[in-house]
Amino acid sequence: MDTVPLWVLILALALLILLSAFFAMSETALMAANKYRLRHLAGRGHRGAVTALWLLERTDRFLSLVLISNILLNAMCAALVTVIAIRLFGAEESVIAGAAAAVAFLLIVFAEVSPKIIGARYPEPVATTTSLPLKGLMRIGRPLISFVNVFVRALLWILRIRTGPDAARQRLSQEELRSVVLEGGSFIPQKHRSILLNLFDLESVKVGDIMSPRARIEALDLDDPFDTILAGLANCVHNTLPVYEGEINRVIGILHVRKAASLLREPGGASKESLRALLAAPYFILEDTRVLDQLQYFQEARERLGVVVDEYGEVQGLLTLDDIIEEMIGSFTTQQAGSAPEDTLAWDTQGACLLDGGTPLRDINKQLGLDLPLDGPRTVNGLLLEALQEIPEAPIALKIGGCVIEVLQVQDQAVKRVKLLRPAQSRRFLVA
Repeated sequence: MDTVPLWVLILALALLILLSAFFAMSETALMAANKYRLRHLAGRGHRGAVTALWLLERTDRFLSLVLISNILLNAMCAALVTVIAIRLFGAEESVIAGAAAAVAFLLIVFAEVSPKIIGARYPEPVATTTSLPLKGLMRIGRPLISFVNVFVRALLWILRIRTGPDAARQRLSQEELRSVVLEGGSFIPQKHRSILLNLFDLESVKVGDIMSPRARIEALDLDDPFDTILAGLANCVHNTLPVYEGEINRVIGILHVRKAASLLREPGGASKESLRALLAAPYFILEDTRVLDQLQYFQEARERLGVVVDEYGEVQGLLTLDDIIEEMIGSFTTQQAGSAPEDTLAWDTQGACLLDGGTPLRDINKQLGLDLPLDGPRTVNGLLLEALQEIPEAPIALKIGGCVIEVLQVQDQAVKRVKLLRPAQSRRFLVA
């Protein structure tokens, strides 16, 4: 070593530090790399991404290569620094101690902290770039790596720690995937993010949560006078109507209004029996069916409308394919001619919101940011009746879920109109 020029020793030291930095940076980058992004790049034919995924499937061998290389390189760095220090300042104890401190500083700054920060800051670019030489080194050092891994696997077996590709494979839960979507930021447009989140919610939403309730069903009663039936057909705003006899729980079919209109224009075509002949068989749905399942059932049965019934067979409402689509992508239908204007679910400048008593609680929570309970009644009217245990007399107000609900109108044994006060305004309301 005494015959080697000093500049060669310094150059060798710099090279060893760079190699150590390379392994440290590669290790951090591969461990921090987004596997889904790497799979996306690999699917597009990126060779570096394919190799990076190959390394990640062999984490035990890859880490053995990195750690063995780093230990050897760091030991060689320590020896070289000691030799250089002795050459320059002599073999004093203080010189050797100073050399040890110097090599520790060099390794921490240039071979550990700085390269690992770079690897963590740019994980995918670094991982795809360094994976190719690492794969080659892994093949060269296979005998030594295998020898070390024999003892490593024995220790892990004693500790009952599983290894292998299946143990290391990452699987995202639904909540974790939801977090990924929420943190998508500028990568996912707001509308697309909202649709994705709605799709996650379909897993827990039931048919009864989004159906048109029984009180809002527009239907025809064949027991009515024929003039009343004709007036109902003339004023209806839907393409299909449920038809029943006597009472709503006796639904006998579904009438397509266009077919009825064309039939009524024919001479002698206007009769109850001719309308009965046009009825399609009703399609019944249990109200506790999950919306996601019902979407599949609609597709398999080639239906677009179903009559929702409870466990006793009584009609609770109607569900259409449009209702499910709107639950996924948001409202897209326009207001029907002749229908009453719908309430806007938004706070006014006074922190209040006027609503119909039949407004679903899920819509209120979603659009107004409230936390009204959803484990019982589905509408404001049902929530108030359950809380009061009686039909209220307006005006009356009560606080539920941090929000004050004021009853404005009661009609036909049901709450027809309410006013919600935003929680901040609710506190002032109660104090006043």
